[in-house]
Amino acid sequence: MDFQTISYQKSGHAGIISINRPDKLNALNSTVLAEMDGAITLAESDPEVAAVIITGSGEKSFVAGADISELDKLSVTTGKEFAEKGQALFGRIERFGKPIIAAINGYALGGGSELAWACHIRIASTNAKFGQPEVSLGIIPGYGGSQRLVRLAGRGIATELIVTGNQIDAETALRLRLVNAVVDQAQLLPTAMKMVDTIATRAPAAVNLALQAIEAAVQTGQSEGMKIEAQLFALSCGTEDKKEGTSAFLGKRKPIWKGR
Repeated sequence: MDFQTISYQKSGHAGIISINRPDKLNALNSTVLAEMDGAITLAESDPEVAAVIITGSGEKSFVAGADISELDKLSVTTGKEFAEKGQALFGRIERFGKPIIAAINGYALGGGSELAWACHIRIASTNAKFGQPEVSLGIIPGYGGSQRLVRLAGRGIATELIVTGNQIDAETALRLRLVNAVVDQAQLLPTAMKMVDTIATRAPAAVNLALQAIEAAVQTGQSEGMKIEAQLFALSCGTEDKKEGTSAFLGKRKPIWKGR
């Protein structure tokens, strides 16, 4: 599949999506969203891909927001369509059956922060900056930022960031538990790749079911989440990977996963 605004490549067990609009600081537009969706489909259908890494090209910007030239043309009707298109993609990322790691290599503003919040794991470089500056343009977050940021940081912090439009640096994001780790720029992709390599040694079927259980914790109350966890645990007990995993442990050998 040929892409114009992103690149997609496999490296080991990782599918790496790099947003490639350096002249626009990797800003999102309709083409980027469509091509990201296509790349995610490639990763989804590839049994060799254990996890996906999303990053931006260059060392300055992950995603510096949505393309302002597109925002300028939006009306009430087209604005709803615009928001729903981004929400659909970011929802797919959030519910994806393989872990998606955001390797945040600089500015993650507006839609860039929203993309990071949708990923399962976030690793930031020391120069990363986060923010939801939409109110400075007369709009609000539209790709899920007002919803996910509240769940990640709590209502008070989310409200402050959204209504002030202020930016925070990587260390502040780490203190607020918005990112999992902060590393030097040169170590960003190697750190993400090391995590993918670890994931690749685990049972693929169990990883998928674990992601579903975690999503249930986010989307439901604890009582309902417990019921879903029990159901998913039961499903994991019926997989070939479970039989292989327990047999390998008892036999003191490395398991050979089948992903089912």
